[in-house]
Amino acid sequence: MMLSCLAPAKINLTLHVTGRRADGYHLLDSLVVFVDAGDVVSARPAAELSLQVSGAMARHLPVASDNLVLRAARAMGVTGAALTLDKRLPVTAGIGGGSADAAAALRLLARLTGRPLPDAAALGADVPVCLSAAPCRMRGIGEVLDPVPVLPPVWLVLVNPGAALSTPEVFARLTRRDKAPMPETLPRWPDTPALIDWLSGMRNDLEPPAITALPVIAEVLAALRATPGCALARMSGSGATCFGLFPDAAAARQAARTLSATHRGWWVRATAPVAPQAAEPVPHTD
Repeated sequence: MMLSCLAPAKINLTLHVTGRRADGYHLLDSLVVFVDAGDVVSARPAAELSLQVSGAMARHLPVASDNLVLRAARAMGVTGAALTLDKRLPVTAGIGGGSADAAAALRLLARLTGRPLPDAAALGADVPVCLSAAPCRMRGIGEVLDPVPVLPPVWLVLVNPGAALSTPEVFARLTRRDKAPMPETLPRWPDTPALIDWLSGMRNDLEPPAITALPVIAEVLAALRATPGCALARMSGSGATCFGLFPDAAAARQAARTLSATHRGWWVRATAPVAPQAAEPVPHTD
């Protein structure tokens, strides 16, 4: 039997940089959601541990021993499993692709072998939140995860210009590392316009330094804002993927079609947030 599950993209609707620890790690305050675009990780029993990478983005991710999927397996003490990564998300893109892949591998291998989950944070700061795959408030360096009020439905268009961006370089370009966090108590948003209005008063503190490192991000944001129905455009994580928020699925899909037609080198996807159970392993026969 083979098990598969979605490794959903992680979107930082907000990302406030609130401090820096003595060891150099930055302190964050972020509202995180997961969407129905993602990689797909599969696993089946095997005599040895192996990984095969396929999919539209596989050429950007050669198989190596430090791949997070393999590292997740080794962290669980798994020595026999055939793992497959259908790589659909752009790499080094600010949407947690590698961390989501590792989290998916952990879920699959726990189901397949019965082994307990290891310390997910040891694999990377974003792996714990990707393991939950649920909307949450992420603080500290990613280890503090708090539930948030139920989010009203919102549709997103994700756009990546096809350029990788180094997270350390973006942080290095920050001019301030002690900005204000989000309000201590998050509101209860009665509807989608209320959520978008509240988000418009928040920010991604990594967006300005990311634009200085990769100016095409500003072009992506301008293109999103110019599409009919786009209520808010912002960069996710450390970039270069940006998102636009739309009031309904039809507007998001039309915006994605328009952007795909006018910017053929860009990766564009219309998405919706997913419930955490959508990331659970699903068995299928070989």
